[in-house]
Amino acid sequence: MRVVHTSDWHLGHTLRGEVTREHEHALFLAWLLETCVRERADAVVITGDVFDSATPPASAERMWFEFLAAMRRACPTIDIVAIAGNHDSPARLGAASAVLRELGVHVIGGLPRTATGAIDLDRVLVPIAGGRGLVAAVPFLRPVDLPPDEADPLEAIYAEVIAGARARLASQQALIVTGHLYVAGADAAYLSERRVSIGGVESAPLRLFPADIAYVALGHIHRAQRVGRDTIRYAGAPISLALDEASYRHSIASIDFAGRTVAEIRQLLVPQAIEILRVPRHGAAPLGDVLAALDALPPRIEGDQARPYLEVVVALDKPEPKLRVLVETALDGKRARLIQLHVEHTGDGAALGDRISARRLAELDPREVFVRLWARQHAEPPSADVLAGFDRLLSEVSGDAVDPEAS
Repeated sequence: MRVVHTSDWHLGHTLRGEVTREHEHALFLAWLLETCVRERADAVVITGDVFDSATPPASAERMWFEFLAAMRRACPTIDIVAIAGNHDSPARLGAASAVLRELGVHVIGGLPRTATGAIDLDRVLVPIAGGRGLVAAVPFLRPVDLPPDEADPLEAIYAEVIAGARARLASQQALIVTGHLYVAGADAAYLSERRVSIGGVESAPLRLFPADIAYVALGHIHRAQRVGRDTIRYAGAPISLALDEASYRHSIASIDFAGRTVAEIRQLLVPQAIEILRVPRHGAAPLGDVLAALDALPPRIEGDQARPYLEVVVALDKPEPKLRVLVETALDGKRARLIQLHVEHTGDGAALGDRISARRLAELDPREVFVRLWARQHAEPPSADVLAGFDRLLSEVSGDAVDPEAS
């Protein structure tokens, strides 16, 4: 049995709330479809955050359903299991689950329960690959999913689901358990991942996943990685969801099973559709160096849908009111598109209290305070014009300015 594990698509995502990712997502989904055909996958497991928000745009929902339809046409016998993540709306993601289930697509939005309050194991436990595998599809657990009378509700839910799975497991059937959560020991290095708490617990212990589970398919962390043993894995996101993921290669996992155990796990790298550039590559650079680097960037290509995303970090030793205009002018006609312009000040950042010896407030000279505050952010001292402007402002505030009506 071969299972493809993918996660954290975030369909409908926009970079910094402005730049749509539809082109990248469309290329990824086309590649994923081709990969499943080439790999002859028996099942695809998607571990949450199908969408970037609880109310995704219509274009994102259309992309999701068109992918499912295309997968069914290309791979008529493949099973698809998807769970909701913390970004998804359980009701919205699972709205069409009854229809999709007839097409071999099993979507678990919220944790289903029976009329008695027990977990609905008939919904959560999904046989795949003609019975060669059993997926315990546990979604991201929200407060409404948690039993109120349990000291550790997260552990109680997984214990109930895994016990139910063991009771149904055939002799040569591999057990796969899903989760969308932070597992202790995982590396959550990127800014695009929200901290999540389940039952007041921010990190789930590895003991949730006993050794008899063949594979634990996790979502939420955007960097693909193993946690603890080799068969507990985050698939990672297929595209960069923040600029700080620029150097990271995204992937999916392909898992081969032999009976109840994993025979091989391979990471399949997702082709990068759009490059992320940073000027300078590390740290910050003076404005002159930044403008020179921007001037050296390649020109724009008409109709180019893969224009690189650009982050610019400038070190300023004095204020530059026209900074954005200068940067945008340098980028005029360039292929890269500016996504973020960040300033790093060159001052020492010291608190005012560290600069001024213990004196009474009345003894502090306002100009001295101004100069020392200026030095917190700027290495270059204020110019004569800046000091003159401050003196004029101080005079007006102090009532010392010349009254134009009196002259």
